Amino acid sequence: MMRLRVEISTSVHEIPWESVLRPGRAVCYDLLARGAPELGRLLHEKGWGPHGMVPFGFGGPVFPAAPRRRGVYSAHGRGVLELGSPLADVVMGWAAALAGRELIDWGGVALQVHGVDLAEPSAAGGLRQRFRAVTPVVLKGSGRDDAGVRTTRQAWVLPGEPEYGACLENNLRRKAETLGLAPEVTLEQVTWVGPKRSFAVGDGRKPGAPVEAELSGSPEALAAIRDWGLGQANSAGFGWVLA
Repeated sequence: MMRLRVEISTSVHEIPWESVLRPGRAVCYDLLARGAPELGRLLHEKGWGPHGMVPFGFGGPVFPAAPRRRGVYSAHGRGVLELGSPLADVVMGWAAALAGRELIDWGGVALQVHGVDLAEPSAAGGLRQRFRAVTPVVLKGSGRDDAGVRTTRQAWVLPGEPEYGACLENNLRRKAETLGLAPEVTLEQVTWVGPKRSFAVGDGRKPGAPVEAELSGSPEALAAIRDWGLGQANSAGFGWVLA
C-alpha cells in the first residue's frame, strides 16, 4: 500500500472542468505501460482478483497557491499530483516511468515534473478510522423502485439516499476481497458531505459528492482502501482519499 506524490508546475491559470479528472486514467496506464507493462496489461484487460477490479486511484492536480476564482478550477505555479494503489508493484511501476521525466500531458495541460516522492506504507492504524474524500464518491444503486422492480441500470446514489450506506459498504468489502484481506469492513457513519458535482470521464459523466466517513475493519483492509479510494471509478479519479 503506497502513494506517489509528484511535484508539478504549470503556466496555465485554470484547468477546464472536463479535464480535471478525465486524463488521469490514461496517464496512469501510460506510466504502467512504460514502468510495468505486463501488470498494466493485466489490469486493463482483466482487472485484479475475484471481482476484476482495478486497484488504483488518483486525485486531480492541485495548486494550493493559485488564486481561487468562482466557477473555475484554478491552476498556475507549483502544485502536486497524487497517485496511489494498495499494490506496491503498481506504484513502483509509476515511479520507474517517471524517473527522469520532465513533462506530463494532462489532457492538453502541460504539467512540468520537478520531483517524485514515494510514500512508504504507514504504520497500521486502528480498527476504526476516518476517511475524507477530496473528489466525488460515486456509487451505483440497484435501480429498483419501492416495489422492487428495476426501472433503470444507471441509478447513481447520493449521500442521504436510502441505498447509499449499503452500496458504499458493499464496495468496500469487495475491495478487501479483491486483495485477499478480511472483508468485514463496516461503514459506521458519514460525518460530512461536500457539494455534489458531476465530472466527465471516458464513458460519460458520473455524479457524486465528496464525503468524510468513519470505517471499521482490519488495519490492513483500511490501509488498502485509503490508498485505493472510496466508492466506484477510483481509476477514473473518483473517491480519492486524503493521506
